[in-house]
Amino acid sequence: TIRREVKKDFSKLSVAIVAMNEAANLARTLEAVAWADEIVLVDSGSTDATLDIARLFGATIYHEPWRGYGGQVNCALDHCTHPWLLNVDADEVVTPELAAEIRALLQSEPPLAAYTVPRLNLIFGRWMRHGGLYPDRKLRLFRKGAARLSEDTEPHATPKTTLPTGKLRHNMLHYQYPTFPLYIEHMRRYSTASVPLMLRRGKTSQSAPGFFANTVLNPALTFLYNYVFRAGFLDGEEGLLFHLNHSRYVNWKYVKAWAAHKQIASSASSSSSPANPLGN
Repeated sequence: TIRREVKKDFSKLSVAIVAMNEAANLARTLEAVAWADEIVLVDSGSTDATLDIARLFGATIYHEPWRGYGGQVNCALDHCTHPWLLNVDADEVVTPELAAEIRALLQSEPPLAAYTVPRLNLIFGRWMRHGGLYPDRKLRLFRKGAARLSEDTEPHATPKTTLPTGKLRHNMLHYQYPTFPLYIEHMRRYSTASVPLMLRRGKTSQSAPGFFANTVLNPALTFLYNYVFRAGFLDGEEGLLFHLNHSRYVNWKYVKAWAAHKQIASSASSSSSPANPLGN
């Protein structure tokens, strides 16, 4: 087992991670936070080497059936036992510079209860710096109880707080979509996972103007805003591919919600229709 050095010169820190079948990423992630006082990993049914890797780094493992992204992350936060929490996804890496910044901050009482970190995203082999993809600040470091996720949230949301927040300077690396096939697979999964949330919020595009706005206009404007006005074109071919396909992902979400609503309405209509007494 890899032993973590116990640090006595800063407030105790727990790292909270959720995972399922993250063996390809997890060792890199855990190695970067091995200095923390506690690593809590909530697993929702891994069948690869995820749990073996977690044990190697001394993580405390909890098994929890998938409750949605918000519920799963909150579960990990609740299992943490120390005053400060660092929420890390299994495909994120705390750089040595960010680790040093966090440790220095926690050596004395931090002035604020929550801090955002800038994320540098790897997409199709390129570290993206434009198009709204950087600094991509996320609330990651906070005092226990200061931030939570909504239980009703989209995949890969970030914890929220009503308290004043500070900004850390150094990057967290996010190995977001290293390859194009991996990106497409994730977008298919995420767009499907977002359907229940969109149904609950009534975003089903049932009127003709709403259908056009959500499935055509919204994706087109998303591309224009990010690729042109936020200078996504400065990230080269990879930037073009990402922003084109991100607009496609926006389309997928609305189309899948529209189709799911139609299917539910059709099923309800069929079940409420009286039986034909003539049998035809």
